[in-house]
Amino acid sequence: MATDQHGLASRLRLAVVRLNRRLRAQRTNSAVSLTQVSALSTLHKCGPLTPGELASKEGVQPPSMTRVIAALEEFGFATRRPHPTDGRQAIVELTDEGSSYLRDEITAREAWLDKRLAELTPEDRELLSRAAEIIDRMAGQ
Repeated sequence: MATDQHGLASRLRLAVVRLNRRLRAQRTNSAVSLTQVSALSTLHKCGPLTPGELASKEGVQPPSMTRVIAALEEFGFATRRPHPTDGRQAIVELTDEGSSYLRDEITAREAWLDKRLAELTPEDRELLSRAAEIIDRMAGQ
């Protein structure tokens, strides 16, 4: 049983890595780093955050996040405004351009994935749907 689990773990890891690589290849703008895309996604999901909150959610140190935010501002994808109650802080939020960029990225990746899914049988798609739920649970989502 442990050998079967190890084999499954290895196959699942490789499959997820390969799928992730293929999805990354569908990116619309490779000038934006994956770290920056991740920060944009977090701002999209969570709304405006302080740089410290964003760094914490992204699992990076605040100085690293400061560089990411500066790059996002240069692209016009994020903006900083003063914190309403703490003059030492700023609030980072997505711009309309940032939302549009993120939407284009998601659309490109999902279009590729939709084509691959359409090639599968209905049974395989149902199985993948169940697997996606399980993988979300494993990832703590």
